[in-house]
Parts: sequence; C-alpha cells; structure tokens
Amino acid sequence: MNDLFDEEIRGHHSMRDHLLTLVSDADLAYKLPGHNPTLGELLVELGDLQGVYTHSFERFTLDWAHRRLPPPAPVTVTGLREWFQAQDDAMKAALDSFTDEELHTDRIDRGGGFVASPFVQHQVYREAVYISYGKLSVYLKALERDAGEQWAAWVG
Repeated sequence: MNDLFDEEIRGHHSMRDHLLTLVSDADLAYKLPGHNPTLGELLVELGDLQGVYTHSFERFTLDWAHRRLPPPAPVTVTGLREWFQAQDDAMKAALDSFTDEELHTDRIDRGGGFVASPFVQHQVYREAVYISYGKLSVYLKALERDAGEQWAAWVG
C-alpha cells in the first residue's frame, strides 16, 4: 500500500469538487457557441477520463474506449458528486494495491511503445485533469462564476 492517492490525487480532485459547489443543475446545460459540449458533458468527460486511468492502474493498459462507471442520468450536480466519489473510491483502491516500489516499476502499456510506471501514469493523468480544468475555466467565466483564489492560483 502507498499514499499516492491521498497525498497527490485527492488534492487535484478537490478542485473538481470545489467547482461543483459553484454551479447549479441549470448551469450544467450551458453550452458555448459552436460545436462545444455542455458544461455537464464536459464534467462527464472528466469523469470518463478518470475511469480510463483507473482501468489502466488495474489492467496495466491504457484503453481509451473503457469507461469505468456509467455517468449519472440525468446529469445533476448531486449525481455528479456521487459519481465522482465512486470514481475516486475505485481509483484509490486501484492505486492502493501497489507497494511504493511497484509504483515506480514500468508496467502500464500506453500504446506506441510507451510503457509507464503507475507513478508516471498518475503524472500524465494529473496533466490531463488540469487540461480539463482549463476548459472548465472558460465555462465558469462565461457563466460569470468566480472560482476563487485557489482556482486562479492552480488553474489560471
């Protein structure tokens, strides 16, 4: 067992949880012009991303088609909170199964000859999460929501 989820990932996910305190169910239907998803669809995309990475920690292969848990239907703030908690529980369980040594052993096939350790895989996941937060920032600004100083410091 290791502390990777608790010491690293939980803090990054706290930003997602904070965002869910700023928006309403009605806000989840907000869509920017053009071929953009709704805010709710963008949050589901973030949860699906987490499911893909959780699966990679369990099966040692990155499978972009895999979705760990179906999203809530309908998509509501409460449903998203519960869904993200289930996603967090699954990711924590997957990561907790590694020893500290195993976290640094290359074993996850990302495709194209790129094999990563679970620790490196978590770093790539973290970057993907912050890319999603960047997208979500645009929606928050369009909705005229102030995400606060911590969001501004961590995301922009």
